[in-house]
Amino acid sequence: MNYVALAAVRSPSPIDFLPPPQRPITHSNTTFRASPSCSAPPPPPHYARPPMTTAPSREYVLGTGTDELQRLALQHRLWADAAHAAWRFSRIAIGQRVLDVGSGPGFASFDLAQLVTSAGRVVGVDESSAFISSLNTQAKARDLPQLRGLVGDVHELPALLSASAESELFDLAYARWVLCFVKDPAAVIAGIAASLRPGGRCVVHDYFNYRAMTTAPRRASHDRVVAATVQSWEARGGDTDICGRLPALFEQFGMEVERIEAHQRVARGGDTMFQWVHVWWHTYTPKLVGMGLITQAQCDELLADLATIKQDHTQFVTLPTVYEIIAIKRG
Repeated sequence: MNYVALAAVRSPSPIDFLPPPQRPITHSNTTFRASPSCSAPPPPPHYARPPMTTAPSREYVLGTGTDELQRLALQHRLWADAAHAAWRFSRIAIGQRVLDVGSGPGFASFDLAQLVTSAGRVVGVDESSAFISSLNTQAKARDLPQLRGLVGDVHELPALLSASAESELFDLAYARWVLCFVKDPAAVIAGIAASLRPGGRCVVHDYFNYRAMTTAPRRASHDRVVAATVQSWEARGGDTDICGRLPALFEQFGMEVERIEAHQRVARGGDTMFQWVHVWWHTYTPKLVGMGLITQAQCDELLADLATIKQDHTQFVTLPTVYEIIAIKRG
């Protein structure tokens, strides 16, 4: 499998280890469907770059260190098919302006920039200065002058974009696994709506009923850490059921929901999708221990159970359902 070629010689980053975007998979337009596991390779055990800061101006509940950067890289590759299909449904085109809300280090932003080409514009917004620095460095290395990352609060999009000379309205906005973490999703949706042209669309990939994530057969160790994860997000103002609120919020701010779908995936030990589960829990359960939400023994029990599931083809993990909501701005 070929890896992404960069335009400049530099130290490798997590992006270097990713394959080029797969041709998006075409799914039927049903209300609920099961999505197959993708066939991306697992990430390498480490990256040859200094760790990113874990103390940005506004701390992520998931952190911004090298472990989280590695996890995001894998996550993007495994869910890229759903993203590309949603963008295609939203009529993404050459020359468009796209806003990537909560862009992180830019894994989706790079794909979007390639799709709109140098005739378009992609602006990624994230509160982490470390992630945005990585995004802008990679954009330059990849010769993507149409891509720009801005450090800022997604609750204040219109003011941030205006202050950064990016106030021209956008054709498309994308928000993946962002709204479940913010304290005021209404403010974010209001800002997105204000930043879109009439007829512009917003694509959201996020959670509803996160607690449904479990193992089969059920294991107390796994259900315990899922509950602790929900508790950790809610303690910081997040909402793992956010997609249940979004249709009404879009309506409130002058947007009409065109499409609601659910992507339900299952991971078995031999699947690449299981690596997403593996990386997620190996990254986040130690943080739950640090927060005092689980004990070290409970963490160890879960990781041991995951190792067992990985080796037993009769067991599997039901992943949290990712909901896709696409709304269009009236006018």
